[in-house]
Order: sequence, then structure tokens, then C-alpha cells
Amino acid sequence: MGKIIAIANQKGGVGKTTTSINLSSCIAAKGKKVLVIDIDPQGNTTSGFGIEKNELENTIYELILGDCSIEDCIIKNIFPNISVLPSNVNLAGAEIELIGVEKKEYILRNEVDWVKDRYDFIIIDCPPSLSLLTINGMTTADSVLVPIQCEYYALEGLSQLIHTINLVKERLNPDLDMDGVVFTMFDARTNLSSQVVENVRNHLSQKIYNTLIPRNIRLAEAPSYGKPINLYDPKSSGSESYMSLADEVIENNS
Repeated sequence: MGKIIAIANQKGGVGKTTTSINLSSCIAAKGKKVLVIDIDPQGNTTSGFGIEKNELENTIYELILGDCSIEDCIIKNIFPNISVLPSNVNLAGAEIELIGVEKKEYILRNEVDWVKDRYDFIIIDCPPSLSLLTINGMTTADSVLVPIQCEYYALEGLSQLIHTINLVKERLNPDLDMDGVVFTMFDARTNLSSQVVENVRNHLSQKIYNTLIPRNIRLAEAPSYGKPINLYDPKSSGSESYMSLADEVIENNS
């Protein structure tokens, strides 16, 4: 049965999508079957895998509204061992259309139940907000992985996110756990990055991954070529870091 990890942080620009794409691809490179679910209306994870998101007939939007099955939506083996459940801007209207729908917090979970046994890992890229879409991600997931940018305000949003995770655990998904925190955009040349890491390590009881994801120009370039970093530039520091994180995540969830 697949291990389902939601990648969430209500702050934008912390490396959620970068982590969703590259962690998924590096886990797949280690021989695991991975399904990536994009529940962000921006659809950046979808396009980061080279998928033309605006030309798709079936996306997670049609799935949530009940217009198609999960089988109709999944784009299989976009790269070896990786399949994608795509998203585009249409998804932005889903929350309004779901007003009054019963058990709307569990729509994604009920659909994913049909296919989760086929994958070793299912990675869900959540939008940068604590919205109904993010709640759907958390009710579907076994655990939440939180990317944190190495900057001064990192801790501020984290306590709010942990509070939300605990609320979802209490009221909607008693099996939900905190998978851990991963630091992104780490710049070894600045004291600030090191101070933030030390500060969070001292204040946080949750698991913190040892791998630090660096600021890396190749990581920033890869999405414009529609490739994960390990396929775009396998020798880059970004690729090596996500490979290392993949090892930690696989071990953490074995």
C-alpha cells in the first residue's frame, strides 16, 4: 500500500513545488513507483513535469466535481516510475462549486483509495494556503512534509501550520502525522541560513530532515525544461541534495 505524503506550507515561495517534483523523481529513480498529485490551481508541478496543463481534458478539477474517474486523469509514466494527476487554473473555482457538498473534505481521499495500492509513494503538492484543497490533501495523506525557507520569518507560519495539522488529525484524519521539516534555499555563504536552521532545531519537537536543499541555479532552471533536477542535471548540488532527501524519506517511511 502506498505511503501518502502531503507537501504543505501556507507560505508561498518556500520550495513546495520544487520539492514535490524533485523528491518524487528522486524516489522514483531509486526504483519506487510514485504518483504525484497536483492540487495547486497554479499547476506548477504539472508543468514542471513537461505537461501542457492548459490542453488537458481531464484534471483533478474534473475529478473533484465527479465528471471523470481517477483512471481518466492520471498521466501514466511521464518519466520512469512517475505518474501525475495534473492540475490547472480551473481548480481555482472548485471551492465555490463544492459549497453544500457533503463530506467535501474527503473527496480526494475517496478517489485515491481506488489506486493507492499501485504505488509505493504518493506525493501531494498542496496550494500555498490553508484552503479546502489543502484540507483534502491532509485528509488523504498519512503524513505532512513541510518545506521551510531559510529566512527570518520561517518559524512564524510554522506554528500556524502545525496547529492546522493537529486540527485535521483531531477532527478529520486521526492517522495524520507530521512527516518532518526540510530546509530549502539554504545558502552556506550567509550566517542567516545557519541561524535559522539552528533556531528551528532548538524550538521544534518535530522531526527535521538532515538534508539541506541549497539555493541552486540548476534547480531554478529545470522546470522551464519540463524536467526534474535529477534528469536535467544529475551532477548538480540540487540533484545530489534531493537524492539524499529521497533516501531519508524512504527510510523514514519504511
